[in-house]
Amino acid sequence: MDFPKFLLGDNTDYPTAIFVVHTEFPRFIINLENDEVEWLEEFDQHDEEELENETEGLIKEASEFYDREIERYEDD
Repeated sequence: MDFPKFLLGDNTDYPTAIFVVHTEFPRFIINLENDEVEWLEEFDQHDEEELENETEGLIKEASEFYDREIERYEDD
């Protein structure tokens, strides 16, 4: 099964949280309410260096995805 690069998620146990799931490597979930990131991958030291370089861009992409999705909901 193919998944989109990003998915939106919510949960009634976290009523103010907005979660974006990044489904490609490196997989993570970000809570846009507080920018907390939970990585779904195990990393070695080499990966951590690469990850540090990519993190800012990935979080920006996740935020842009959320903004685009909300805009589409509001347009309907």
